[in-house]
Amino acid sequence: MPRSLAGDLTDPEMAQPYMKKDDDDSDIEYSPFFGIEKGAVLQEARAFHDPQLDARRCSQVITKLLYLINQGESFTKVEATEVFFAVTKLFQSNDAGLRRLVYLMIKELSPSSDEVFIVTSSLMKDMNSKTDMYRANAIRVLCRIIDGNLLTQIERYLKQAIVDKNPVVASAALVSGIHLLQANPEIVKRWSNEVQEAVQSRAALVQFHGLALLHQTRQNDRLAVSKLVSSLTRGSVRSPLAQCLLIRYTSQVIRESSNTQSGDRPFFDYLESCLRHKAEMVILEAARKITEMDVTSRELAPAITVLQLFLSSSKPVLRFAAVRTLNKVAITRPLAVTNCNVDLESLMSDQNRSIATLAITTLLKTGNESSVDRLMKQITSFMSDISDEFKIVVIEAIRSLCLKFPLKYRSMMIFLSNSLREEGGFEYKKAIVDSIVTLIGAIPDAKEIGLLHLCEFIEDCEFTYLSSQILHFLGNEGPRTSDPSRYIRYIYNRVILENPTVRASAVSTLAKFGALVDELKPRIFVLLRRCLFDTDDEVRDRATLYLQTLNGEVAVGNSEKDVKEFLFGSFDVPLANLEASLRTYEPSEEPFDISLVSREARSQPLHDKKAPGKKPPAGAPAPAPVSAVDAYQKMLSSIAEFSGFGRLFKSSEPVELTEAETEYAVNVVKHIYENHVVLQYNCTNTIPEQLLEDVTVYVDATDAEEFSEVCSKPLKSLPYDSPGQIFVAFEKLEHVPAIGKFSNVLKFTVKEVDTSSGEADEDGVEDEYQLEDLEIVSADYMLRVAVSNFRNAWENMDPESERVDEYGLGARESLAEAVSAVTSILGMQPCEGTEVVPSNARSHVCLLSGVYIGGVKVLVRLSLGLSGPKEVAMKLAVRSDDPEVSDKIHEIVASG
Repeated sequence: MPRSLAGDLTDPEMAQPYMKKDDDDSDIEYSPFFGIEKGAVLQEARAFHDPQLDARRCSQVITKLLYLINQGESFTKVEATEVFFAVTKLFQSNDAGLRRLVYLMIKELSPSSDEVFIVTSSLMKDMNSKTDMYRANAIRVLCRIIDGNLLTQIERYLKQAIVDKNPVVASAALVSGIHLLQANPEIVKRWSNEVQEAVQSRAALVQFHGLALLHQTRQNDRLAVSKLVSSLTRGSVRSPLAQCLLIRYTSQVIRESSNTQSGDRPFFDYLESCLRHKAEMVILEAARKITEMDVTSRELAPAITVLQLFLSSSKPVLRFAAVRTLNKVAITRPLAVTNCNVDLESLMSDQNRSIATLAITTLLKTGNESSVDRLMKQITSFMSDISDEFKIVVIEAIRSLCLKFPLKYRSMMIFLSNSLREEGGFEYKKAIVDSIVTLIGAIPDAKEIGLLHLCEFIEDCEFTYLSSQILHFLGNEGPRTSDPSRYIRYIYNRVILENPTVRASAVSTLAKFGALVDELKPRIFVLLRRCLFDTDDEVRDRATLYLQTLNGEVAVGNSEKDVKEFLFGSFDVPLANLEASLRTYEPSEEPFDISLVSREARSQPLHDKKAPGKKPPAGAPAPAPVSAVDAYQKMLSSIAEFSGFGRLFKSSEPVELTEAETEYAVNVVKHIYENHVVLQYNCTNTIPEQLLEDVTVYVDATDAEEFSEVCSKPLKSLPYDSPGQIFVAFEKLEHVPAIGKFSNVLKFTVKEVDTSSGEADEDGVEDEYQLEDLEIVSADYMLRVAVSNFRNAWENMDPESERVDEYGLGARESLAEAVSAVTSILGMQPCEGTEVVPSNARSHVCLLSGVYIGGVKVLVRLSLGLSGPKEVAMKLAVRSDDPEVSDKIHEIVASG
């Protein structure tokens, strides 16, 4: 800190008390910036105009201005301009400390292009100063505020600065180059020779910054990056900081390279050689990168050995880095970390609680069943001393351990329950609740004890979200326990004591108990009637709905099962589709029918994909908030030929039949009905000199024997840039998922058009244009419909409809690829985020849901695992409303 600035911070005017006093008023905290106001500081800035500059006073004012800016204080355009012009006058002073503050102030003010020229000459003068500190700072400031035009004028000076003998100047130029690369990449790339020279520098920071800039100039060229890494791994990099960068770039090249599994792996050999480097940061970086890669146990062993040595280091930072890396490795490869257990146990009593926490959670992932109780006691002793962030790590480790050793669930449930009673934030409490819910689902014996722990927690829970989540879970699981009545007291307490949101959740939970447990129904009705007098509308409305439907006062369906399905069944209509349908509903005598809303889950509102650079097809669904099926249904029902086909089941995404930028742009949408398929060809003429008439698509269904063409609707005229639709309809057997391939030829009459007058010739020439083939596949007969609670939906389906079989999926790059392939074949919706496969996972379970043609609900459990090198085995379990559909799903997978 400059002398003048240090003096300012002790100025008596600025040293005023600002914080708190303890109970004895004996300990006062001070802030040198307390009570600073923008207006007063701007007045003080007039000191910059004094003929005789007081460097100490000016430094104090600039310090205050910098403080205000960094605290988020905004300056108007006029204020900023006045301050900027005033600060430029301080270049007259030769005080080194003040000059450095001036540089900072100019960077923070970021003057506009019409103001930059005022300081450009002063900064360029400092760039060539004999004082190295001036030169380095001037380069940084100048590169921060100039534009591309001025950059070309000072480019020569920047090149010289990069190879300057003073490392401070060279580093400043290189760092400025990294910033300039974003806006002026072409100019910075011309400095390649100078930057390469900087990479060979003996100064550690210069080499570090030089390597960073050199990599950034080549980062979009994989081959250039590979050559750069290959040349530098031969030993020309000496700086430990640059070595760490090079290790990261090397690991990136290995990940992106296609031949990483071959015998010759010089890049990986380089990483291994870095494990024997004399700098600790290089060793740690190399070990960390090796553990993150998909390597064999033999290749991983040296990195684990190095990390094990660091566990006994006298430096806390090394112990922390090593144990944190091992903790991550233990998640996916616990056996590889087992050899470190003895060293990890010695860290359980480490003075640094972060290290001790990571050591214990790592042991929880790698330990055996006999060590669980001892570890749990050790954790309990210091849980109150660590932050919520590390507490969450502990909770997640305990959850994993309990799933690994289910017989130990009692001690772990008790630990989780005790943790719920302790102080902690929302994320910490949510992690505990989620862990208990997971354990209840995975370990049947833990259900009742877990539910009681959750009931006790909501008695004193300050988080509305968690209370509602637990009440919902109680409503699903409580009625299935041996004594459901024990939970009623806890639930009704929420109706009396909580806020409206929790009270409404509690009413719904009570109703579930009344609906599913007949002997409790009279008592539940008494409680629900009391809720009719609640002060909140939502609570009263829910109580009224449940009382009238469960009592039979309002008819819902034909049976009690229909009532329960109506009240508590999973809501399988995507909210986006419901909203779109409600927006387009026109009030009339006919009520809104939710059964007509599309069940298909879409990531975004669907509409016809237009040809590149063209308008959307006329008459096709516009990009308004209308669900695709609703829009297509309205359009198709208005065409007489298709009005008798019934309710539209599904419309596909548009499939491109032509390449981009061709003479004619054509895509097709497949509309699926119960016993018909309509192909909608969206066509666009991209040639201004042509008019197409009598446009039709000839469809050859030779390879689609189960389809027979029943009608077509050609297009009379297709002017330039005016899209239109052609329809071809086929008949198939009802509810049968017929598949096949269709050949398509666009046929039309071409007429030349005078572009100046827009008139077309009377005579035309018949022509045709070959389109890509189109396939109708099994996935076209499946709607992607999500379920909110897969487990409940699965259990509510008839077990007799379940069909299970095993398949070999052959060689796959990863389990994620296998999940994607099966999901694509079936055309179903992944549930509860199970489509995401953790990296390095050896097994995975994916949950899928959908509605098959005919309105048949289908649920699928995919259990995948690696049975050999890249060989994927799959167990497929299917439940549906129709056992025949379950069989068909297996047939689709077997043939796919």
